[in-house]
Amino acid sequence: MLFTILSGWLFVEKRRIVQVFPEPVRKLWNDWELRIMVLISLTLQMLLIVMGNRRKYNPGTWLRFSIWSAYLMADWVATVALGVLSNKQGNSCTCAANKTETTDAELMAFWAPFLLLHLGGPDTITAYALADNELWIRHFLGLVVQTIVALYVTVTAWSGTWLSFLTIPMLFTGVIKYGERSLALRSANREQFLDSLLEPPDPGPSYAKFMEEFTLKKCEGFSVLAIEVIEEADQSPTRNGNNDGAANSRTLLLAAYNFFQTFKRLFVDLILSFQDRDHSQSYFKDLSSEYSFKLVEIELGFAYDVFYTKAPIIYTTWGCILRIISPSLTIIVLVVFLFVDKGDHLLTDLVISYILLLGAIILEFYAVILLLYSDRAKLWWSKHPKICCFGSLVSGFQCMVSPVSKFIPPMVSRMLSYSLPSNKMKWSNSLAQYNLLSFALQDNLVPCLEGKRDLFIKIVKHIPTLEKRLHRYRCSISPELKSWIFEHFLRKSKDTTEKDSKDKSEDVIASLCSARGNLVFEQNNCFLLFKWTTELEFDQSILVWHVATDLCYHSDEVNDSAVKCWSKNLSDYMLYLLVMCPFMLPIGIGMIRFRDTCEEAKQFYKEKGLSFKDESHKTKLYEMLLAVSTEVLPTKVKGDRSKSVLFNGCRLAHELLKMDREKKWEFVCDVWIEMLGYAASQCRGYYHAQQLMKGGELLTHVWLLMAHLGITQQFQINRGHARAKLAVY
Repeated sequence: MLFTILSGWLFVEKRRIVQVFPEPVRKLWNDWELRIMVLISLTLQMLLIVMGNRRKYNPGTWLRFSIWSAYLMADWVATVALGVLSNKQGNSCTCAANKTETTDAELMAFWAPFLLLHLGGPDTITAYALADNELWIRHFLGLVVQTIVALYVTVTAWSGTWLSFLTIPMLFTGVIKYGERSLALRSANREQFLDSLLEPPDPGPSYAKFMEEFTLKKCEGFSVLAIEVIEEADQSPTRNGNNDGAANSRTLLLAAYNFFQTFKRLFVDLILSFQDRDHSQSYFKDLSSEYSFKLVEIELGFAYDVFYTKAPIIYTTWGCILRIISPSLTIIVLVVFLFVDKGDHLLTDLVISYILLLGAIILEFYAVILLLYSDRAKLWWSKHPKICCFGSLVSGFQCMVSPVSKFIPPMVSRMLSYSLPSNKMKWSNSLAQYNLLSFALQDNLVPCLEGKRDLFIKIVKHIPTLEKRLHRYRCSISPELKSWIFEHFLRKSKDTTEKDSKDKSEDVIASLCSARGNLVFEQNNCFLLFKWTTELEFDQSILVWHVATDLCYHSDEVNDSAVKCWSKNLSDYMLYLLVMCPFMLPIGIGMIRFRDTCEEAKQFYKEKGLSFKDESHKTKLYEMLLAVSTEVLPTKVKGDRSKSVLFNGCRLAHELLKMDREKKWEFVCDVWIEMLGYAASQCRGYYHAQQLMKGGELLTHVWLLMAHLGITQQFQINRGHARAKLAVY
């Protein structure tokens, strides 16, 4: 009843709104409504296929916003256009006027398969976020409903002409594309992905049969023993041989693909075997940090393709067959359309039909180029060297384009370079940065706002998401920092293989995964001095070390070493995770502590009479904070009501400043790397996969690198499968 009343009210309101516009405007809209929607739908498809894969290595907000807008609008526009088309066809059947309108309706019905094709989406993006994969049933129902609508439009406009028959192969192509998208979403669905990784059930040796034989031998008077036989692992398949000499692009790609087939279980929280750990450790210990991170990058690239593109479907035998069928049918339809009699159809509608056909062919061929550029294609060529020369066509094309590009106008050249896929970048290779004191003082807003700063801050405070994003910035990750991180975890990895006992090995791995700086304290003989920072909750520990690192960084003006910069970058990165990606960290009240700490910093700033008009106001703030005595614990003075840790950070900074200048920054950097490893090991695989759509995170790379080095509790540490064997004496 309520729905009927609401529908009636909306209908009346719609008529009132429509009456506002003059009759010529309404007529113009009715004539061009469908045409505009069809062209917009094709434009959105082109934008998606060009931009879809770029978010894998570009974390830009505007890029993600553009993709998000195009992704949502593409489905909406195509669905509405199909509805408008079916409505027009229904009207043309009941109250058809002259012959021209009938023939135009027939040509417009030819557009229905293209809308179905657009609903299938490009190969580069099937899901904007992981949540879209969970809605694969909704997309499948959409496939059924929209196919029925397209068939209805085709049947109602059927006249037995050449145009009616040309609609059939395009319908077939549209169903293929839409079906591929539904299947890709289903394969990346968490439940289906988990089921695909489960091994066949293994009941093991027959216990009843074994015991029957055991009892029979014992009754016959034999002395019988059940001896346990351990099946050892074979480590030969994944050994690399020499250090980096054998780790060229071909072997690295092959190794990454083989490892991904095993380690993709981590994304759904499955347990790996000890053989997987031993194989991985034996391979990575022979690699340098550069090749180790490259291998992890390639693996995560495969993961991105599985979760967000049509890769699970197109990289199959049937997928390749359909890749040949779809463009072939479209080309045949275009050729026939060119040479047949056009009759009395409007020139405008014929031009739109040509645009749709050419657009569909361009999209298909661009998809083929992307296919040739992909790592999967390179992998296939490496396994088939006799026909590998076919793969060089792409690189040859690039070589030909390069000299010609000198004569192309700069704007056109940039557009061409942007439209071609990047074959080198696997992820953003950058760290998002966030600084607590800069956020508290709104320091980043001063240069661009001048006298309107206070007004802008008042407005932004009502939009928390925007306020957070205004203070985020990024910095690149140097190869030296990657090397430092790799060596840190490689040293820890050796501890997991030195213990022969299963129990000891499990204890060692558990201690490595739970380390939040305490192992670094022990190595530097200062555990008692800093252990209080590990007894705090993890989010509290991040804030304390962040404040201390920031204070030490600005107080140490002489030393400008690389390790000092890395410490600052990792500190700001961990705070970014706490503020912008709290779901990747252990559960806590990090945002409450962050807000309270910012508020105390503001209060201290005002109490000291500092002003933004003074260019050195921030330097003075750091000096005044370090000048505060922390002899009495801040918690005793403040109690438990406020969660601020500002002066806990000052207390830690005082202790760090007493250390040797060079050793201090190596110590701080190692602490941050250990905290980074702890956060990575505590984050679930689902959230690591979720961040792949945002340019990737260093935390995800560290998580997978640690797993390859055996530093994860997602391994089953049993030393092989035990098989009992009868020993008769």
